Amino acid sequence: MNIRLRCQVCHKEYPSSEAIWSCKCGGVLTLDFHARFPVDKIKKRKPTMWRYREALPIEDNTHIISFDEGFTPLVKEQFSGKTVLLKQDHLFPSGSYKDRGASVLVSKIKELGVKKVVEDSSGNAGAAIAAYSAKANIACDIYVPKKTSRGKLLQIKQYGAILHRIPGTREDTAKAVFLAAQSTYYASHYWNPYFFHGTKTCIFEIVEQLGWNVPDAIILPVGNGTLLLGTYIGLKELFREKIIDLLPKIIGVQAENCSPLAQAWRKNHQIKNPFTWKETIADGIAITNPVRAKDILHAIKETNGDIITVKEKEILEAIYGVARKGYYIEPTSAVAIAGFKKYPSRDNEVIVIPITGHGLKTSKRFIKRDNLVFNKKMK
Repeated sequence: MNIRLRCQVCHKEYPSSEAIWSCKCGGVLTLDFHARFPVDKIKKRKPTMWRYREALPIEDNTHIISFDEGFTPLVKEQFSGKTVLLKQDHLFPSGSYKDRGASVLVSKIKELGVKKVVEDSSGNAGAAIAAYSAKANIACDIYVPKKTSRGKLLQIKQYGAILHRIPGTREDTAKAVFLAAQSTYYASHYWNPYFFHGTKTCIFEIVEQLGWNVPDAIILPVGNGTLLLGTYIGLKELFREKIIDLLPKIIGVQAENCSPLAQAWRKNHQIKNPFTWKETIADGIAITNPVRAKDILHAIKETNGDIITVKEKEILEAIYGVARKGYYIEPTSAVAIAGFKKYPSRDNEVIVIPITGHGLKTSKRFIKRDNLVFNKKMK
């Protein structure tokens, strides 16, 4: 494989053998990598995300760190009289789609010979990196906001990672890990480009499960954009290899209380910084200054997509509504369901929503915070 890392700012290139996560100029990196899709071979392989081996940027199979994850079910449901396909990525080993990115990133870390990593997270990415680092026997320090749900904190600690609880906002946590990353490899789910080349496998699976066809639209919760950008990267690769002949609309959904991308979208991509925000139950996407904001907005624009915002009440209603259909999801996942209800879909439009995280991760905090509302809804 011929893999290069390229800076989006100064365009400097680095070999894939170099253990870096950002350019020396401070710019974000992308991967220059030619993905391939030998469909006949893919069909004969195990139903895991690694069936797309030629599209994943790991050079030596012996370094792959995997739990045979992936190929999650795609099921048809109805909300508000509209049909949607739910991609059940809450069924991954650590309970969220972030295992896709962690599998590829930690495999690369193993390939590089790195012995210790740091990562920051509101919970899910930290749990995923901690789980895969444990399997790879790589030491791991995870930085989280102090208010992170206890379920997620316990999960991270159980994997053997060292936990750093940082007072303040999600951005304060990012600043803390950034200092640690000056001396320790940063297994970041938004800085490190290898993570996106794991999350892109979600759209590969969706396309294959639809008979190698694309949906008309895919609706996603968006904060740092790890799934949205992975989806866009994967679609471009599939299009380049002529597996698909058009790009579906990418629809991002944000909580109205913390919606910098939605506001930038409405204001001709002008990103306001610093951005003022309110607390949201969807803390997994409560990101006030996404590092790859320009990339996210570009992906939505190029696919003729949109960004929808939803209120806290709409998120809660989505949680209860989807639970009554048998799906126990965390609030961040419910954001996409709430967005779907507001999305002006056409008749017979094929729409996919990935369920990004399991509800068990946030049960204790959620019940404590919304017990009165919950009891009222259940009567």
